[in-house]
Amino acid sequence: MSSDFSRTLSLLRQEKGISQRKAAGELGISQALLSHYENGIREPGLAFVVKVCDYYHVSADYLLGRTLSRDGAIIGADDLYDASVEKGSLKGSILATLQKKLVVNTAGMLFDLLGKTGDRQLIGAAGSYLASGLYQLLRLLYRASGGNEDLFAATPADFDAGLVQADMDLSRMQYQRRLGELAGRQELPALTAESLTAYPGLGQSAAQLFHNTDERCKEIL
Repeated sequence: MSSDFSRTLSLLRQEKGISQRKAAGELGISQALLSHYENGIREPGLAFVVKVCDYYHVSADYLLGRTLSRDGAIIGADDLYDASVEKGSLKGSILATLQKKLVVNTAGMLFDLLGKTGDRQLIGAAGSYLASGLYQLLRLLYRASGGNEDLFAATPADFDAGLVQADMDLSRMQYQRRLGELAGRQELPALTAESLTAYPGLGQSAAQLFHNTDERCKEIL
């Protein structure tokens, strides 16, 4: 079974604000077995999947990672795969939609958390960092598609030398430094596995984004 199932199962329980013991009892299994399911050690049967769907009020497709919609708006096989090629491939439009949801939802949660600090410098630095990243990706796409780079104020030579990346790095430094300054003066919004449950949907996207990035980093190491 997809590893998305175990992660989603655990996050749904945390979102509901209940212990593993309580959830296991209400689902009719032992706490040890639920722990195995949530950690991907064992795979449940279909009857348990159906029971979980009813318990958390989500669709099986959501549990299995086939859609980000909890209400059963599924992504079918015909939507996901293009059978016109010999081996079939994931349709780019669907993949783009899923990636957009992960990034947009996570960014929304980030700025909601930063907004609680009321600090303009911190929020501005975060916005500048993300803007510089998007600038680079869009400019490279613009260049590859044959666009005239006179649209941009930074010359192609400066861009290729890392000017915009330097702006991004500077924004990260300002963000990190401001966080350090605020930490000494006020309580910052908590970001833990438990606190993600306060952001239904958004927290799930953030958890998935964390996981995807960690997996890519593991490959580098």
